[in-house]
Amino acid sequence: MKDLFLKIKKTINSPTKKIIDKRLKELKKNSKTKESVFSELCFCIMTANFQAKKSIDIQNNYSSLFENSKYDDLKKILKDAGHRFWEQRAKRIVEARDKKNLLFENLDRENIRDFIVDNFNGIGMKESSHFLRNIGKFDYAIIDFHIIDLLVKEGITERPKTLTKKRYLGIENSLRKIANHFNMSLGELDFYLWYIETGSVLK
Repeated sequence: MKDLFLKIKKTINSPTKKIIDKRLKELKKNSKTKESVFSELCFCIMTANFQAKKSIDIQNNYSSLFENSKYDDLKKILKDAGHRFWEQRAKRIVEARDKKNLLFENLDRENIRDFIVDNFNGIGMKESSHFLRNIGKFDYAIIDFHIIDLLVKEGITERPKTLTKKRYLGIENSLRKIANHFNMSLGELDFYLWYIETGSVLK
């Protein structure tokens, strides 16, 4: 763990911190409109088991169509944009669109992450955490294979065979201790860990 702490500290003292701080400010703005909140939900539906960079490109180019496009049109949009699971994700976006008012009515509930997982198809603990971070709710850890790879290499956790909810929360608790050490949120810590593991700052 000592090596990871040194890497985080080094990144905090580098120009990357300004990039991360800017990104955090941008994410807070996403909660200001229902359109931007829904766009981030669609992004997290798209990015599950798919490349984050390509999902960002699709969101940037077509997010205005998530709200109104018919299922067949949305399938074609995602397919032409290069999404690997274009048919399935189009279906899930349309299903989410039909429930979006349910989402807006419950965003401030205490167990919002579990509520999203239970009510929106294609959204698990990681995707729900990612969505909440992307609309400015930073008290959730986004635990994907990049983060697990890093934590395994640093000896912080063992590689889980399956990432159950119990296991997810256990790893999140370990990450919370690291975040508290640096006086930052889990959402902010994720940017530092992602950068250390991948060399990039996305969202």
